[in-house]
Amino acid sequence: MAELIADLFISVDGFAGGQDTEAYFGYAGPDLERWIEDQFARPHVILMGRVTYEVLAEISSSATDESSVRMTRQPKAVFSNTLREPLAWASTRLVGGDLGTEIAKLKEQSADPLRSVGSMTLVKSLLRLGLVDRLRLMVFPLTLGAAGREPAYADLPRTGLDLVGTTVLDSRLVLLEYRPAGGC
Repeated sequence: MAELIADLFISVDGFAGGQDTEAYFGYAGPDLERWIEDQFARPHVILMGRVTYEVLAEISSSATDESSVRMTRQPKAVFSNTLREPLAWASTRLVGGDLGTEIAKLKEQSADPLRSVGSMTLVKSLLRLGLVDRLRLMVFPLTLGAAGREPAYADLPRTGLDLVGTTVLDSRLVLLEYRPAGGC
């Protein structure tokens, strides 16, 4: 059965985005870029919600750089009850209906891990349903306070997690890797 990995890029105070913030909260660096490239080079199925799909499809579907071409070829599943087929971005499957049922099917059918990209609403739904096998938090060294958008933890149930790894990137970012407490 395929593992579901949820990756979130967040500020120290737990926001996935902020008002007037740059990409990567302004903390891009060579280690982060290598980590991102390494993750996209590994076989996996990209999971995303409608908003993330629309943003990434617009950027990647017509781009010719190696990363965009790789992402276009990568199998993708977009979860939406409002989008309609055919989808413009190659290798993308539209998934509607009950999230828990559809994720169970994908986990059963896929030989490769499932990995969310962005999609805070989708990730929170996956966490609420207990479907995430591994949660990876890339913590950026800033607090956003009142400028914070997309709170990562708001409205989630209390859940125990076991820390299974830490990595420091560019001497300032911390990747925390967790599994649900008690194993999967």
